[in-house]
Amino acid sequence: MARKQNDDLLIEDELAAAFLNDDDLTTTETTTVATVTDDTWDDSEEEFPGQLAVDVYETEDKLVVKARTAGVNKEELDVSISDGILTISGTLSSGDETDATNWHIQECYWGEFSRTLALPVSVKEDEVEAILKDGVLSIIFSKVKQEQAKKIQVL
Repeated sequence: MARKQNDDLLIEDELAAAFLNDDDLTTTETTTVATVTDDTWDDSEEEFPGQLAVDVYETEDKLVVKARTAGVNKEELDVSISDGILTISGTLSSGDETDATNWHIQECYWGEFSRTLALPVSVKEDEVEAILKDGVLSIIFSKVKQEQAKKIQVL
């Protein structure tokens, strides 16, 4: 059975209706109708960097932060820590600088990303190792040993 090329694609009005908010809807007695205008779409690029997903775990003496950074060069990666706050930022380049005019699917994020997180335990900020290997950034901190609570005798 022959299929038309656009059978699997949503028509423009259906796609627009899927992303409208409540302010764009007008209600009639029996149905809800979406009002679609050319002003509904904002083609300007967002100025918000993508957020990097991380895994954070600890061993007996280390705190480890891992992030998938495939496609990021070491030179385009910035890792810093200050007062227990870790910041990882960089730029993810597709390596393809083409001037595409007709996208069919665009799911990959390309551009600047950033992630700032408060570390869950105290670490020695001067004892840290950052390794970028096989697209995974591993940041390994030495934990500060917490002293056992001392018993204080009440007089």
